[in-house]
This record gives sequence, C-alpha cells and structure tokens, in this order.
Amino acid sequence: MFAITGISGRVGGAAARTLHAYGHSLRAVLRDRAKAAPWAARGAEIALADFADVDALRAAFTGVEGVFVMIPPDFDPGPGYPETRATIAAVREALEAAAPPKVVCLSSVGAQHRHGLGLIAQSALLERELGRLSIPLACVRAAWFMENAGADVATARTRGVIASHLSPLDRSIPMVATADIGAMVAELLMQRWTGTRIVELEGPRRYSPNGVAAVLADLLHRPVRAELVPRDRWDASFRAAGHRHPEARIAMLDGFNSGWITFAKQGCEHHCGATALDAALRPLITESAHAA
Repeated sequence: MFAITGISGRVGGAAARTLHAYGHSLRAVLRDRAKAAPWAARGAEIALADFADVDALRAAFTGVEGVFVMIPPDFDPGPGYPETRATIAAVREALEAAAPPKVVCLSSVGAQHRHGLGLIAQSALLERELGRLSIPLACVRAAWFMENAGADVATARTRGVIASHLSPLDRSIPMVATADIGAMVAELLMQRWTGTRIVELEGPRRYSPNGVAAVLADLLHRPVRAELVPRDRWDASFRAAGHRHPEARIAMLDGFNSGWITFAKQGCEHHCGATALDAALRPLITESAHAA
C-alpha cells in the first residue's frame, strides 16, 4: 500500500492511477471528504488529514510501503513563505514519527539553488527539510508544467493570442506533462534505494512561447500567436488579478528568463517523459469548450 497526497489533483491522481493499474493498494490522503468518493470506489483507504495536523498526517503515513508528498501549492505566498514553512515542518514531523520505508516528493526544476527562485523556493525548502530525515528520499524535480498553457486556451480561442511572461518568445524551455510526473512518482515508489535521489524530469521535447502558440493553433484550427507581456507591467497586472504578494511569482519568471532556473544535471538522474504538448493540452481544450 502507498499513501498519496494531492490525489485529487493532476500529479497525485496520475501517480495513484498508475499504482492502481499495477495492482497496488492505495491510501488516499485528502483534506476534503467530498473528494473521497472516486478513490473509495477504486478500493482505496481514505485518510483525512489537514497539512497542519501532524497527528492525522502521521496516521496517514503509517503502515505503508511508501509515501508521495506534495505540499499544497501557494501561488501568492507571504514574504519568507511562512505558511509553506509551517506545512513542511508538519509533514517532516509526521514522516519522522511514521518512518515509512521510502518517500517521494514533488519538487521543481531549479530547486538546487538557494536564491533567485521565487515560488520555486518552496520546493527547495521541502527538499532540504525532508533530506534531513533518515528515510530513503527521491525528489522529482519537474520541469514547467505543460498544463500551465491551459490558462491560455480561452484567449487563444477567442482572440488568437496568448500572453507570455516567458521571454524571448522563441527560446525553448523544458516542459513536462503531469501524467508523466505521476508515472515517474509511481515508478519510484515501486523501487528500492538508500539515501537521497534527485530525479530531473522533462518531456520529450522543449517548447518556446511561440511553440506553445503553434500547438494551440493546430488544436484550435485557427491562427494563434504569442504576445510578450512587458516586464514593467507584471506587478500591476498580477495585483489586478488578486495577488497580494506578486514578488515571488515575478522572481520565478525572472529566473526562467535569465536561464538561472534550469536543471542541475550533475549528480542527478535525468529522465524524459513520453507525452507531447498537444496530447497534454487536448483534454484541457475539450474541458474549456464544454465550460463555454
């Protein structure tokens, strides 16, 4: 049996489905009982645990062969990431008490750095804290999620434009589908090792903003172009969208655009998934059409 956090999301769900397909039992670690039914129907044990509740997390992580940990994403963190630090501390304490045979955690490209990461600093903090445990640990440093482009589908469909904070528009960066991340997580959970492993993961090819626009154009059967959002407008536009602390998001984007946030490669395992961008975006386009 494997305990899976984030199971109602794309990565955790993909990991759980892969493990289930291989005949393994699941313990679905959920914060909301309303999301339990699909996993209970698959025969999964349900463990309700808030990430602030160390005792509930300890119980969820006890008596399993391995644990997948992904902390709830915070895209508008306060200075110093206080909420994320509290969550990581609770997870670490729970894992130390439960002592599962192995832990796999979701991290990010660039997490080898200690500064200049913005939002990705949360992944670096998770890696460092879990790395202090005497439990075999695998950190999956995933590339930019292909599914991030789902946010561009509406404007691509209606205006033929996607707004890009990544620049220059013709520079490709590593991207990966969440299905491939989940498959890698499942594969790692089924393995045995000692110490800490760093597993870098990207897709079969890299994409630029112009490349993303071209894929969307093919899927939507209409011309689509990428349009750069000027750097001096970022703060105001993020605040207008409801962000109280856009500094971390801006720092992350600056890190990608400068080339600072990239794979370490040295001392890491490096893998490529099989899912191309069009395959990752096709379901999101269908969902968007149904929602419209």
